[in-house]
Amino acid sequence: MGVDAKTVKELRDKTGAPMMDCKKALQKSDCDIDKALKFLRENGIASADKKSGRATKDGKIISYIHPGDKLGVLVEINCETDFVAKGEGFTTFAKDIAMHIAAASPLYLTKEDVPEDVIAKEKEIYETQAKNENKPEKVIEKIAEGRIAKFYNEICLMEQNFVKDDKVKIQELVKSAIAKFGENINIARFVRFNLGE
Repeated sequence: MGVDAKTVKELRDKTGAPMMDCKKALQKSDCDIDKALKFLRENGIASADKKSGRATKDGKIISYIHPGDKLGVLVEINCETDFVAKGEGFTTFAKDIAMHIAAASPLYLTKEDVPEDVIAKEKEIYETQAKNENKPEKVIEKIAEGRIAKFYNEICLMEQNFVKDDKVKIQELVKSAIAKFGENINIARFVRFNLGE
């Protein structure tokens, strides 16, 4: 069956997949865009990075209450469609993120969310520590920058290593979810409650 260039371009625009892969997917699915999308997703061809710019107007708010009822988390995770939002896989992913937040205590979502004054204060502390360790003046700035990167890893959700697999950062976990679900996935916000705080 012949596939017209306009349909190939439409599929490519939706997925970011290479032209030849789009054409093959359309051939295998009788030029049905939805079936072709499914084919690309099943074969892992569609690009997660391409999807990351798309609007996320659906999703869910998930709660996690730690055993003992003294620690809880609410997290909003967005996706593009209610079809994905209602899926078991999306719910499992969202629960994993909520459980991670309970365990790892991030203060901010991304490093861009950390206020400038907090960064300036930390940098000053790290520079003072390096001076107290008698580090050469020319490397103090580099040492402080390295410690700031570690600081981000401790306090920013997207920079943290996933508690269930410390070789994977949360931002990489989100990219994997985008590839798996075939839609843009976005952690919008979270709040962590600790009894008495």
